[in-house]
Amino acid sequence: MSRYEIRLKGQLDSRWSEWFEGLTLITDADGCTTLTGPVIDQAALHGLIRRVSDLGVPLISVNILPDHAAASDATHLSREENTT
Repeated sequence: MSRYEIRLKGQLDSRWSEWFEGLTLITDADGCTTLTGPVIDQAALHGLIRRVSDLGVPLISVNILPDHAAASDATHLSREENTT
């Protein structure tokens, strides 16, 4: 499962969160909405994008967010390798 950030042009309030499968909705000062949260697989991601299309809201971007836990593990492993 990966975390995504989906930016839309236009402001949606938090009541749309359930319709977008529980993603967190943040309305930005620039008139856009950012949806963030875990997406189980590519099929679910495509479903979310279809929902954006169904609303008629312009899609600005879709970005996968870095997995901080994996990055922390890699940093930890890297430090261990340097000390041996």
